[in-house]
Amino acid sequence: MNYFTIEEDKTSGYTGYVDGTYKWGLPGVICPHCKSPWSGGFAYPSVDLTPVAALADFETPRPEPIEEYERLCELIRPLLPPGAVLDPGTEFGPFVGKGQGRFGAFVAPVRWVLMVQRDALEKLQAEGLRGLAGYPPLLRFRQRNSPEFLELEVLPVARLHPDCMPPEHQPPCPRCGRRRTPLPKSPLLDATTVPESLDLFRLRDYSTLLVCTERFVDACQRLGLDGIAFQALPTRASRNPPRR
Repeated sequence: MNYFTIEEDKTSGYTGYVDGTYKWGLPGVICPHCKSPWSGGFAYPSVDLTPVAALADFETPRPEPIEEYERLCELIRPLLPPGAVLDPGTEFGPFVGKGQGRFGAFVAPVRWVLMVQRDALEKLQAEGLRGLAGYPPLLRFRQRNSPEFLELEVLPVARLHPDCMPPEHQPPCPRCGRRRTPLPKSPLLDATTVPESLDLFRLRDYSTLLVCTERFVDACQRLGLDGIAFQALPTRASRNPPRR
């Protein structure tokens, strides 16, 4: 199986944009080992935090001591989808914002968020693509014939191969897990970490990189679904598969 990264197609000629943020989120972390605040995180639009008693703790972005971040993680862990990863700054619930312009089938408000028009998602699901679930954002459009977008929940399941890391690569922080090495210029997917049950996923170690199978690419091209571009992502099997 061949794999591809997904990015906004800047040559498509569409003028549409979406701007906003998520309804809830974990705070960033002040790590005693890293000595500096940070946040990265993932997004789970399927997760509704309204059952949490201390809901106000998830409404304002801010750095917190790592012990407070860990306490908040435990409050919401039962609400997460299977295999979810919680990094500082992880966000939940609907994407809230505004949009305007002329759109293709897909739009990416930021590199790590992917939205698709409802009819396009239904076509992809009818093709038998695996693991595609969409959740409605709260978007305001100041125009007629507003599109109906759904945000795809892209789960973190795979990792990069160690061979693509630069020589100066440092291991994650042993206390908070912060990854200290930027995304390599020539990423290499670790084939031993790739799921067989998903045609769309993201990386556990670099959450901004969205990855899809050639089945996903073929279906989009055959159905004429536009707004995103694909770049081939080389793969290599690791001799010592990392723990999931």
